[in-house]
Amino acid sequence: MTDTARTARAGVPERPTLDGLEESWARRWQEDGTYAFDRSKERKDVYAIDTPPPTVSGELHMGHVFSYTHTDTAARYQRMRGKAVFYPMGWDDNGLPTERRAQNVYGVRPDPALPYDPVWRPPTAPVDDAARRNPTAISRRNFIELCERLTVIDEQAFEALWRRLGLSVDWSLTYTTIGRTARTTSQRAFVRNLRRGEAYQSEAPTLWDVGFATAVAQAELEDRERPGAYHRLRFASANGGEVLIDTTRPELLPACVALVCHPDDERYANLVGGTARSPLFDVEVPVYAHPLADPGKGTGIAMVCTFGDLTDVTWWRELGLGTRVVIGRDGRLLPEPPEGVPAQPYAALAGQTVNGARREIVGMLADAGDLIGEPRPITHPVKFYERGDRPLEIVSTRQWYLRNGGRDEALRATLLARGEQLHWVPAHMKHRYDNWVGGLNGDWLVSRQRFFGVPVPVWYRLDDTGEPDWSHPLTPDESALPVDPSSDPAPGYDESQRGQPGGFIGDPDVLDTWATSSLTPQIVGGWETDPDLFARVFPMDLRPQGQEIIRTWLFDSVVRSHFEHGVLPWRDTVLSGWILDPDHKKMAKSKGNVVTPLALLEQHGSDAVRYWAASGKPGMDLAFDPAQIKVGRRLATKLLNASKFALGLGAADALRAPYDNSSSARLTPRRDLELSATTPLDRAMLAELTTVVTAASTAFDSYDHTAALQVTEAFFWRFCDDYIELVKERAYGTGAAADSARAALAAALSVQLRLFAPVLPYVTEEIWSWWRYGSVHRAPWPTTYEVARSIDGSGDPALLRLAGDALSQVRRAKSERKLSMKAEVPLAEALGPAALLEQLTLVADDLRAAGRIGKLDLLPDRAPELVIACAF
Repeated sequence: MTDTARTARAGVPERPTLDGLEESWARRWQEDGTYAFDRSKERKDVYAIDTPPPTVSGELHMGHVFSYTHTDTAARYQRMRGKAVFYPMGWDDNGLPTERRAQNVYGVRPDPALPYDPVWRPPTAPVDDAARRNPTAISRRNFIELCERLTVIDEQAFEALWRRLGLSVDWSLTYTTIGRTARTTSQRAFVRNLRRGEAYQSEAPTLWDVGFATAVAQAELEDRERPGAYHRLRFASANGGEVLIDTTRPELLPACVALVCHPDDERYANLVGGTARSPLFDVEVPVYAHPLADPGKGTGIAMVCTFGDLTDVTWWRELGLGTRVVIGRDGRLLPEPPEGVPAQPYAALAGQTVNGARREIVGMLADAGDLIGEPRPITHPVKFYERGDRPLEIVSTRQWYLRNGGRDEALRATLLARGEQLHWVPAHMKHRYDNWVGGLNGDWLVSRQRFFGVPVPVWYRLDDTGEPDWSHPLTPDESALPVDPSSDPAPGYDESQRGQPGGFIGDPDVLDTWATSSLTPQIVGGWETDPDLFARVFPMDLRPQGQEIIRTWLFDSVVRSHFEHGVLPWRDTVLSGWILDPDHKKMAKSKGNVVTPLALLEQHGSDAVRYWAASGKPGMDLAFDPAQIKVGRRLATKLLNASKFALGLGAADALRAPYDNSSSARLTPRRDLELSATTPLDRAMLAELTTVVTAASTAFDSYDHTAALQVTEAFFWRFCDDYIELVKERAYGTGAAADSARAALAAALSVQLRLFAPVLPYVTEEIWSWWRYGSVHRAPWPTTYEVARSIDGSGDPALLRLAGDALSQVRRAKSERKLSMKAEVPLAEALGPAALLEQLTLVADDLRAAGRIGKLDLLPDRAPELVIACAF
């Protein structure tokens, strides 16, 4: 039978191509429900993934492609292992990033004092910088509707890109963190936290972002190096002497409530227990000793201000100090001085920004002779909100907190034990969890003074004078969730009583976005709304995520699951590394060095981009390298062409229908169709393939997709360059030897397509469709038993390597003489140890055919390795 005839029977296209595979197969997968979750399976047969919901506030970049491809390889592998894979996708669309994007895109700002305007519409044309600098004020409700409108547009773009990349997500399971289900779940969990005493409200010093006008949590902080200066101020001691203080924040002098030195610092021992008086304001402040004071920093004695930094908060709390607040939520000094501080000279500072007040007070201190020397420039770490662009201030506000072990040693120990129970990939990432939990110094602040988020589901009674009763919040019945206290009346009240004495007010805040995202297993798993589904997927198997959010998403999810269910939310967590730019700096939107994937997907194909992504191991950083994407393209092209060639050699005839497709959900092997590879070379190739199957399976079981790809790819190139070349003449023939070659080709091609399928889903599906029923992604993962059955368990992998080495030497000899690979070799001599030559006799016929060797002499020699000498 001719090559063309065999190809036609196999259904192989005349000119196979990678172009257009994404569109055709993505549509087919959706139509066929290839990746639909089978919820009839018991929990033991389910593999559930708590997929990270990407933040919908712009464009996806190659860092997203990198990590989400890793997760998809695990999902595809587990599906082929027979698991019903629960693989949802979510969109994290509430919170500050979405608000900032809506403000920038539409040139607006929310104003809760404005009434809702049902006919207001955003501008249709892009706004300019002037509109962004002078945004249009709109009501809270109008602003929320605008955010919802924008997220829908962004989510559609995100989904289209994920589909093109080939994520095997069940899109019927998609959710959003601002959707009704998420709001209900988040509020239910909060109400239960409150009922059990795990959530509480407190008036306390709070980290405050002036630009965003909201409180932020400890987990959202980052230190940034900023220029500053030490200013040496002269305080007067009670005994008539002077006390010199170094500070980087002289503008907080009117907020000073104490001086602190180290207990072992003899320089100031005589001052402890006494008082000193501040310069300019002449306010008396006590002097204390505390171990956090650093004798080697500045003059060794510090002023405690309410509040300059987190150490001030610690001193204030542990020493029981008073409070003098001077900075307001707008980042300006308050119009009136705190109690005990004289109006003069404070009036010169009132209403000023922090920087303006600093310049003013430095001049006043210099004029008064209380500034010693010139300010000394320094560079020091300053606390910022991770998304903010102005240094954080600490202001006193009323906020909601969730206990997380920051002030409870027993709870902290329990949460550390939870970390021990979790399987970490890579293992060293667990140290980040331990360090974070061990270093917590306060509970989780979960309320935010923003708009587009899940409302805090509580109200407060107003007494007869209109003052709220903060101590006894009113909560909704769970059946009424979700609620919005800003528009829904409190239980037992009607809307006319809002804000009236004897009536109620709603809590104006929303929950931190992590307070909702930390419940993604519950949101998508149907907690309390679909108990049957929840029992099948929870606790989940896998949490894939970025290493930088161990302290937020991972830890917070552990906290919520511990409180509500008493278990970990998942068994395994796989942490991704970072994508680096050519200068080996982390890609980040804030740095402007990100690469977006769409053009690369269109130019090189999704399989090529996925190949690049899969070349990075979990937890390891990977430099963005377009050359690696091109390597992936070449691999996919070679797989396409080599498969066409192998099928043309007769592989399709040897194994036309090895799977029973009577079940649409899963293909099962047909036991009535046994393969038969009888020649030594065919057995050798398949024997080596069994080792590849074992190595790839072990790697995927350990979430090491990179090792699985490497071992599969290395074998594939040997299969193409050596094995196919060695057996193609025999495969064209007739008889038992030809049948053996075709059977081995069929078995090897079938196995390799399935090994590549998790990483290269499009090209493997295309090839599979040429000669197989159903989807390769629903076919069973290859096993060593499956391969060994075709060779009766025997075969020597070294024989393939020996034959490949001999053929390589023949090719090299032709190349050195600038001859065609089809050139005849009249005589070739094989020299080497007798044992090696004896093995070579087993593949001599295939070697002669592949090398076009007229005569092959085997000559025993003392050389330790095989040497092929060609005579032309």
